[in-house]
Amino acid sequence: MATRVARAMTTAIQSGIERAMRTGTPMPDRTTRERILDAALDLFGARGVDAVSLDEIARHVGVRKQTVLYWFDSKEVLVDAVLEKVAAELVVVIDAAVRAAPDDPLDRVDAVVRAVFRPAVRRPALLGLVREVSRLSQSQADRLAAHISPLVERAVHYLDAEMETGRLRKGDPRLVAALSYATVTGIATEPEALRTVGWVADQAGLRALRDELRAFLRAALTPS
Repeated sequence: MATRVARAMTTAIQSGIERAMRTGTPMPDRTTRERILDAALDLFGARGVDAVSLDEIARHVGVRKQTVLYWFDSKEVLVDAVLEKVAAELVVVIDAAVRAAPDDPLDRVDAVVRAVFRPAVRRPALLGLVREVSRLSQSQADRLAAHISPLVERAVHYLDAEMETGRLRKGDPRLVAALSYATVTGIATEPEALRTVGWVADQAGLRALRDELRAFLRAALTPS
């Protein structure tokens, strides 16, 4: 999956290079593109996609709006690119966590949960971006799902295989994956529900929620 996403990103960059060659437009360096993506991620996550303009993103990066439009033809294209960036980084983080984890499936599940929470603890704007996902247009949601679905399917197949061998408690792997996903996204999409039980949306709160999810999954998946 990581290779597939990397190829897609490479293709997009190559397309931009070819377009510049056809039009005779000089190519800015790739660092500018990454700076635009990082600024958009932070601003979209902090204030919401609708509240942030391309002009504001340009000012934040220190470039002209035309430079933003050079790399991203429209705001919708920029939103798609930000989501693709986050999805690609998530794939890399999870792959690395799985490779580094011991062979024991409970330890691997634990490693994945810690890996998923780590970026959110370090970069709170990601939580806001998760909230924005629920407001995407259908076409944008479909494109994001195309990046995430293979990762979810791989997790489901792994859980199913380990359940069949008896190394994890037998259950519905899709429900386990769905419950874990709902817990993570609920941080951003259901903050009021979490506040009713005294949860605070800060780094300590994120770590506490992460540890509760880890403990819950280990208890739920440990074979009898």
